[in-house]
Amino acid sequence: MYLISLIVHAILGLAITAWILWENRALYRAKPDGKRTGAVEIAYWTIDIASVLLGWYFNIRFVLEYHSDDSNSLWGNGSSWSHYIELMFGNWAADSASQDYTLLNVAILPLMSISGGLRKGLPKPWLFFVDSLFTSAVFGFVLYLITADRHTMSNPRRGR
Repeated sequence: MYLISLIVHAILGLAITAWILWENRALYRAKPDGKRTGAVEIAYWTIDIASVLLGWYFNIRFVLEYHSDDSNSLWGNGSSWSHYIELMFGNWAADSASQDYTLLNVAILPLMSISGGLRKGLPKPWLFFVDSLFTSAVFGFVLYLITADRHTMSNPRRGR
């Protein structure tokens, strides 16, 4: 029962990712010109999948290690954002990496995906940021890059 917070995150991550793909379904359909997915997009998808798998591995380990039988399944140790963030900033090296990750995820990703997505005409570009909160920062960031690249490649005026 103490893995409930991870299950909720998984459901929300899958739902938001599905929403993004649905909103951009025309970009993700089979390419009518018969071209295959390029090497860069394959690398992006590989990184995306790896980021989620590694993140889930470490998050499950976090919950298993820090959850106690007397803590609440939704906001107790091993399940709460406050406890997670407290451990993220546990020493100077972790502080450095964590502030970098945090600024990238909660400042740069929304600015880039929302402003760039609006300029490109992507529907609901704020979803990439929301997705990153339930999947991983890398997943939201790279899903935006894949979608934006597909949009650019499908636009006949891209060279101008």
